Amino acid sequence: MSLLQLSDIRVSYGKAEVLHGVDLAMAEGRIVTVIGANGAGKTTLLNAAMGVVPSSGTILYRGKPVPPSVEGRVAAGMCLVSEKRELFGSMSVEDNMELGGFLRSASERAEARADLYDRFPRLKERRKQLAGTLSGGERQMLALARALMSRPKLLLLDEPSLGLAPKIVAEILGIVAELRSTGVSILLVEQNARAALEIADEAHLMELGEIRRSGSTDEMAADPAVVEAYLGGG
Repeated sequence: MSLLQLSDIRVSYGKAEVLHGVDLAMAEGRIVTVIGANGAGKTTLLNAAMGVVPSSGTILYRGKPVPPSVEGRVAAGMCLVSEKRELFGSMSVEDNMELGGFLRSASERAEARADLYDRFPRLKERRKQLAGTLSGGERQMLALARALMSRPKLLLLDEPSLGLAPKIVAEILGIVAELRSTGVSILLVEQNARAALEIADEAHLMELGEIRRSGSTDEMAADPAVVEAYLGGG
């Protein structure tokens, strides 16, 4: 049974259909990436899976239809980290993290926070600092930590490397890869195809609202069309 199964997903903005019958399935314990150019529909796919935008088609989570609301999907174990990160800049690092655990008890939040401070020591150092004063890499770490406060089983990550220096990209994606060992499955949307293929197990290439190619990351990294268009080959 798939952890997440998307079947014939279609999304329209006004009269313009931007996702054209997308099918995608992922098993538990995997990192699956969707790569493609800007405007291919990758973010829309994540938003549809999370219920942020209305869609048609079928979305199954652990073999059952997903709850209709975003809050219901969070309670079921899904969590989305938007490319905008959407932190509260005038609140402290710790208060931003607390918001991520709103469905958990005080003791569960305290345990999760301690675990996350071990994983993100920089956030522990800055726990009283306002989120708006953090660097780009630190803001991405905080966005991840806030999402993990809910103890998700499926993390939907939208462009975590966006706007970050190469060294910080490697650090952030290294953290993402480590999350798999904690029991978190990850659906990763990335424009940085090379970086995504290095940490994922499977990949889907999206172009113009459709999945055009799918396979293991090794297969995709060796595909001449993928190499030429997305990995700097040719």
